[in-house]
Amino acid sequence: MLAISPADFQYHDTYFVVAHFHYVLVPGAVFAIMAAVYYWLPKWTGHYPHTRLSQWHFWLSVIGVNLTFFPMHFAGLAGMPRRIPDYALQFADFNMVTSIGAFMFGASQLLFVAVVVLCVRGGEKAPAKAWDGAEDLEWTVPSPAPLHTFETPPHFEPHRH
Repeated sequence: MLAISPADFQYHDTYFVVAHFHYVLVPGAVFAIMAAVYYWLPKWTGHYPHTRLSQWHFWLSVIGVNLTFFPMHFAGLAGMPRRIPDYALQFADFNMVTSIGAFMFGASQLLFVAVVVLCVRGGEKAPAKAWDGAEDLEWTVPSPAPLHTFETPPHFEPHRH
């Protein structure tokens, strides 16, 4: 979006650039990491994560990220410059919503820690193949995977892989 010259000319050195950059990178990286952890937790711990807490974590994270970065776009469109130690009063509401969203997103990560800790401590037992569609070799061993998983080379059907 900022590669379009007229738009870049208008948004250059405003909070719009900060919002756009972080709106792309934070959810793209953080949500991918969280998805990977949720996918692999049953294999690592031998237990499924707590469903309700996991859902609360996800939705509070999504709402927090959107409340954090979406108002930054409006602040940038209204002319709020970036790299300033203080801002004009007209941007106070945008920054308040951004701060609330950031605290919400940060606090929701405490739920993520709780989900991981509860999963490590116990919970519903996960079978070797915890998820439908998991057909690779790592899903053929018990959960959690034992030490020296494959003492002999595993046999697999080439047409399935």
